[in-house]
Amino acid sequence: QVQVVESGGGLVQPGGSLRLSCAASGFTFSGYAVNWYRQAPGKGRELVAGDSTTGSTTYADSVKGRFTISRDNYKNTVYLQMNRLKPEDTAVYYCNANAVVLGRKRDYWGQGTQVTVSS
Repeated sequence: QVQVVESGGGLVQPGGSLRLSCAASGFTFSGYAVNWYRQAPGKGRELVAGDSTTGSTTYADSVKGRFTISRDNYKNTVYLQMNRLKPEDTAVYYCNANAVVLGRKRDYWGQGTQVTVSS
């Protein structure tokens, strides 16, 4: 069974930090592009950070310098380290992995984890 599960969300004060985890089962992240998206109340889904299969990373301007995406291939887990959090970072964060495998597009999503930044 293929599954992607996010964890690590919660309530944090402005200026604080959280590390989100995305664990995969049924497949391995190696060879997949991985991304973190978020959707804030009243807004559309936004690409926050991405890590390509070639090792290049991209970040939304709003989080650049504060967030870091990384992988632990041994643990088959993707992380999003979030520092200096702001109230506007409040959103549901989703993990995504995608690739073309044997000519077929694979696109996996987790269920999301809530991040609330508030004092």
